[in-house]
Amino acid sequence: MDPSATPEVPAAGAADKRPESSGEARRASRRGTVALALYALVTLVYAVSCSRELFTVHTPYNHYALLAEAWLHGRLDLGGPPPAYAGGNDFAVLGDRYYVSFPPFPAVLIAPLVQLAGSAERVRDGQFFLAFAGVGPAVLFLALEKLSASRRSRRTQAENVALSLLFALGSVYWFSAVQGTVWFAAHVVGVALACIYLYCALDAAHPLAAGLALGLGFATRTPLGFALPLFLGEALRAGRSDPRALARRLALFAAPAALVLAALLWHNHARFGDATEFGHRYLHIAWRARIEKWGLFSYHYLPRNLAVVLTSLPYAHVQGAPFQINLHGLALWVTTPIYAWALWPRRTPPLFWALAATASAVALPSLFYQNTGWIQFGYRFSNDFAPFLFAMIAVSGRRFGVPFYALGAAAIAVNGFGAVTFQRAGFERFYFLERTQRVLHQPD
Repeated sequence: MDPSATPEVPAAGAADKRPESSGEARRASRRGTVALALYALVTLVYAVSCSRELFTVHTPYNHYALLAEAWLHGRLDLGGPPPAYAGGNDFAVLGDRYYVSFPPFPAVLIAPLVQLAGSAERVRDGQFFLAFAGVGPAVLFLALEKLSASRRSRRTQAENVALSLLFALGSVYWFSAVQGTVWFAAHVVGVALACIYLYCALDAAHPLAAGLALGLGFATRTPLGFALPLFLGEALRAGRSDPRALARRLALFAAPAALVLAALLWHNHARFGDATEFGHRYLHIAWRARIEKWGLFSYHYLPRNLAVVLTSLPYAHVQGAPFQINLHGLALWVTTPIYAWALWPRRTPPLFWALAATASAVALPSLFYQNTGWIQFGYRFSNDFAPFLFAMIAVSGRRFGVPFYALGAAAIAVNGFGAVTFQRAGFERFYFLERTQRVLHQPD
């Protein structure tokens, strides 16, 4: 070594940045490990609490596998009547053709399995969607940790784990996750996309991924397409001082969402001659006359939907069981009472209101929809906006004390009962089924 050589001096701050970067990498690795553990834990709980048939045969309502099979045969309709085991349940009928009317992205996911298996009937669709069920809670944890890392939330990692577990086990997501049938499979995929959107939209950090998640969410559960306020609010906050950066973020966000929307509009037009028609106007169902009179969405349906969301309680004084649950579902505050922490914040930063606007925008279409969610244990449409409510709880600043965890434990008990009894043989006595959908509250 030349003693006359000038020693290399690190750039100003480099000595500080390297350890900080290393520390952040360790924290990110730890968060990833916790997220994987959460996925494994909740998936195990779901697997234990689901019916054994989910692992041995396909579900009776394997609409997404049937749709994928039709695509693989070069068809947009089913090529004939649906299989007898599906009971004609929620298929669109136009002329002599039968269609799957649900938004199609879950069928895209299962299509490779249908191709490998050779037919829809050879695919255990419920088991396939069960494997997705843990994604939403795990990504929700990462989103909550992102809020804590940026100091927009004061929750500890343990509290973020608790919130994620309460979403997974203390909300109607639990009973939804273990069903496997078409309506609930859509909720499982939709929740995963909603949580991915939440994570990517924060700080408008990943506009391309956020736009893709929003578009695919719309292609899974239509109300998720209304989750726009969160990204717009975050983009405006992050781009206040740089209009060009704001315009770039918005363009990156809009491009994939518009591409998915264009594909959906083409798919609708090719099937029904109307780009805006998913097929629900052609559903072959008993209450089709209701849809023809009032439409799919109407203020006419709002009182009934609010009655379920806010006032539906178990029936008392019934024969053969200590109580019965109307299959319109339990009120939201019964299944998840900790939502009070979202409605009763200690502090309300701008992010809180952006999340509130997003949750409201996603919830409103279902409140005006012709169906309450029947048949269900609790208000299943809340799965669409629940991730945003849990993020509101995180940023609300309200302390998690004994009342919070006591109500959380009660929520887990209630939703655990729903997960292991809903539509399960031997537990029919706990549920009140009235097929006209007209009875909401316990008759006199």
